[in-house]
Amino acid sequence: MDAPTLCNNPEPNFPDERAQLLAGGADALADLLQQYQAPLERIVRFRLAPVLRSRIEPADVLQEAYFDISRRIQEYIDGVPVSFFVWIRQKTLQTLIDIQRKHLSEKRDANREVFTALPSHGQTSSLSIAKLLLDDITSPSQAAVRAEEIQELRSALESMNETDREVLAMRHFEHLNNQQVAEVLGLSPTAASNRYIRAAVKLGEILKSLSSRHGPP
Repeated sequence: MDAPTLCNNPEPNFPDERAQLLAGGADALADLLQQYQAPLERIVRFRLAPVLRSRIEPADVLQEAYFDISRRIQEYIDGVPVSFFVWIRQKTLQTLIDIQRKHLSEKRDANREVFTALPSHGQTSSLSIAKLLLDDITSPSQAAVRAEEIQELRSALESMNETDREVLAMRHFEHLNNQQVAEVLGLSPTAASNRYIRAAVKLGEILKSLSSRHGPP
């Protein structure tokens, strides 16, 4: 099992983004949101809690997020010290968290079930990473084996340092570049790069161990 190929976004240019928004207003904001729609949809799809993936559409999350972004755009223009994409990613993920909590609360009330707290991003990403890594490896006839492998891989991922695991999630599955990861985590680009190298090595060890136990699909 090989780790997925890394795909980078272009390096951000903070002054150009702010200048574009200052000069173009609402039209410039609409253009930027359109530019980043596909990456944001990918991020929402990856971060969705598995139990809610049949109930929540990424497009609906983005619609609510865009409303909040439009309402608060002056915050970014006034000097938030990250790129526009990293800022709107943060707003989108907060919108996703709020929507998921609402859906889980409604499910609890409708079914009189005990409410289970929404897992943290780290727990969600470990399950999402496991499923995506194994998605094309097993056939439907191997469903039981695949479920076992997913759980094993998830447990191994959760044994990693949480920041390292998040670096993997952002680099490989959200397709953020090193500069963007550094902004999200509040690290220097060098520190973010070192974290990624360490995490990638650990992931390789995990996948090799899993392959040796289960053999080829």
